[in-house]
Amino acid sequence: MAAPRIGVYVCHCGTNIAQTVDVEAVVEYARTLPGVAVARNYLYMCSDPGQALIKQDIEEHGLTRVVVAACSPRMHEPTFRGAVFGAGMNPYLFEMCNIREQCSWVHPDKEVGTAKAKDLVRSSVARAALLEELEPRWADVTKSVLVLGGGIAGIQCALDIAEAGYKVYLVEREPSVGGHMAQLDKTFPTLDCSACILTPKMVDVSRHPNIRLMTLSELKSVSGFVGNFRATVLRRARYVNEAECTACGDCSAVCPQMKPDEYNIGLATRRAIYQPFPQAVPASYVLSMKDCLGNLPRACVKCQEACEKKCINFDDQDREVELEVGAIVVATGMEVFDATRMPELGYGRYPDVLTGLEFERLVSAGGPTGGRIVRVSDGKPPRDVVFVHCVGSRDKALGNEYCSRVCCMYIIKQAHLVKDKLPGTGVTSYYMDIRAYGKGFEEFYDRVRDEGVSFRRGRPSEIFRRGDRLVVRVEDTLENKVIEHETDLVVLGTGLEPAAGSKELAQMLKLSQSSDRFFLEAHPKLRPVDTNIDGVFLAGCSQGPKDIPDTVAQAKAAAAATLALLNKGKVPIEPVIAVVDPEACSGCHVCEALCPYSAPEFDAVKGVMKVNPVLCKGCGVCPSACPSGAITMRHFTDIQIEAQLDALVPAQDTGE
Repeated sequence: MAAPRIGVYVCHCGTNIAQTVDVEAVVEYARTLPGVAVARNYLYMCSDPGQALIKQDIEEHGLTRVVVAACSPRMHEPTFRGAVFGAGMNPYLFEMCNIREQCSWVHPDKEVGTAKAKDLVRSSVARAALLEELEPRWADVTKSVLVLGGGIAGIQCALDIAEAGYKVYLVEREPSVGGHMAQLDKTFPTLDCSACILTPKMVDVSRHPNIRLMTLSELKSVSGFVGNFRATVLRRARYVNEAECTACGDCSAVCPQMKPDEYNIGLATRRAIYQPFPQAVPASYVLSMKDCLGNLPRACVKCQEACEKKCINFDDQDREVELEVGAIVVATGMEVFDATRMPELGYGRYPDVLTGLEFERLVSAGGPTGGRIVRVSDGKPPRDVVFVHCVGSRDKALGNEYCSRVCCMYIIKQAHLVKDKLPGTGVTSYYMDIRAYGKGFEEFYDRVRDEGVSFRRGRPSEIFRRGDRLVVRVEDTLENKVIEHETDLVVLGTGLEPAAGSKELAQMLKLSQSSDRFFLEAHPKLRPVDTNIDGVFLAGCSQGPKDIPDTVAQAKAAAAATLALLNKGKVPIEPVIAVVDPEACSGCHVCEALCPYSAPEFDAVKGVMKVNPVLCKGCGVCPSACPSGAITMRHFTDIQIEAQLDALVPAQDTGE
């Protein structure tokens, strides 16, 4: 094999690298390394002129390998692979050397940074000389999509994909789509009726010919790879034929069982057979068998006898549905912080201490009081209302260090609603900081202050009862004093947390989670809806707290990314994968147990392991664990890595 001709290109990256690395000195050093035919530097190698320089040298100097010393491979390795491919070189003969994140950004001393940059370039050149050509393979894309979650994010994403002509399976674990947005009264800052803008989209989802709506359903397992996922969805029994049910209510009228109503957050009751809320989609009743009277061994059947259309089937069974899809969109939403975790605020002990979502149901015309704002304890209108910001957010002790983004604004909106419905009521808002960052938010905040709402900076430390009133003890940080505020009703601005089951779903889909436990995007700026798993996208609050406009915007972005994938028709399969030498494999199954992507499979006929190339992500776990050394990682072979390490370690003088 002919000796490699290597081109080395060192990037200034503006001053990101050049400030603490002598780029010219690194280039001069690179010219002395074995196999290096050309060494240059440029201000921005990722720019078009920088890439053109590489292409020109490949053609003029017959380069067979290229090393770019710049930023991390995650940022620009695909860029430079494309550049060398455009000049006729196999893209896997390119090597990225990270002298920014791993060198210039961590070494303020220029002499130290330059020395380390030379070491890293020497190491990369040694590895590049041993790189081998690899060829990607291609797989067909299944023209359908699985959307997990039927809130506004899942609804919008499903509609956009369906409108483009592709089949969508919309999976929602509750009896109706709509999510938390269906529980809201008004939306800030425009005060639009939440149901008025959401309900038409819910209906559109149920009627769209390209959408299969699957409520009372959840993902149980998933296998496959980008473009070719196989999902198993568990559809729980509804015990009511949703296609035949007319929602007449005759069944519920005779049901003797009363239970707390989840839609109204326990502020009202429902029957064992019920419609989740008047605008629910599907517009069908659902029977909660665990709440049904006399369901051991048989239900009381009063609802069945009352139903003229005979829609109720007590023998209905859970069932599993197998789906084949090309992409998955995770729009599983969020949960409201459980305020009982802050017992000092009295939630759960005092009925007149409510969460923000409970207050939404109280103030809603379709809520348990018909929109009248009253004390839960006695049904009387409050003369004074206190709102508390940041309950469960920005709190290290609770493990929620992040801002939930919506709390300030929904409290300001609710304060406005109190003033609007009860003009003579005193309204005070205790806050840490007001974060009114969105379009029209600051103007809305100013409007509410002008309406007479008092905003006082301070975080309440305790809420307790004194007589028939509540007392909020708080330090006013502007006046630097502790005050006790007597009030009739307290509303806690509870923050947002990841949806229940997020950890299990992350494990199932092999997704990463950030420190706040929400799903982690592939890149916070450049790939905000992608994940570390190709073909799986994020939308809405599954990725982090956000308001309705941002949720809808991200849902549309996820739909666009999904459509880009489906429109390709075929997807490349990364050739950087593990391969098994059957002559050396003992069939011990160690790799199978350790692989996070379930790529190794046992060949029962040959008695050895093999790797599914479309499932393998090239993580390197299996070759490092194989006791017989039977597994090799393409593009990261032992000989390549050893050469890279040997180049980093100076030769030792043994004196022999």
